Amino acid sequence: MRLARRAALPPGRRAARHDGPVHPPGELAAQIVSVLGERRQTLATAESLTGGLLGAAITAVPGASLVYRGGVIAYATELKAVLLGVPEDLLARHGPIHPGVAAAMAAGARDRLGATWGLATTGVAGPDPADGFPPGTVHIAASAGSAATRSLALAGDRDRIRRDTVDQALRLLFELLREDAP
Repeated sequence: MRLARRAALPPGRRAARHDGPVHPPGELAAQIVSVLGERRQTLATAESLTGGLLGAAITAVPGASLVYRGGVIAYATELKAVLLGVPEDLLARHGPIHPGVAAAMAAGARDRLGATWGLATTGVAGPDPADGFPPGTVHIAASAGSAATRSLALAGDRDRIRRDTVDQALRLLFELLREDAP
């Protein structure tokens, strides 16, 4: 069997740069697990549109059991209130797709699962709009006290929006961990 050779680039040309994220989600999750472990801190997740993908990204990292407390998948609106303590009046006023809901979900996961940090996702993965919002409308939050939220307008199909939401949530947490460095 012959192995194919990679074509050599002409002199003076460099290989095209990868235009994906600087830190792929797996690498970012590993860095988060490492930092949390060094600080003896823990993480809990609250997910809606990602349906467990965020928790899966964290638990794919060896050693995650030392820092990951667990997660709540609250896909139905009422479960956000029942399981995570999202105020019912907030849900009645704004619906489940709102930065305040993401913040309350992150705080609820943190408090109810006994973690240092809470990380949450809520939004519309598509393909159809939900509650008057187009697919790709996403809100993420991280909380270790006061919550930091980020609102996103993501493009792509359902799978792409869900994967990009996980990536952005991990980025948010990593940025906050860097800012909170001792």
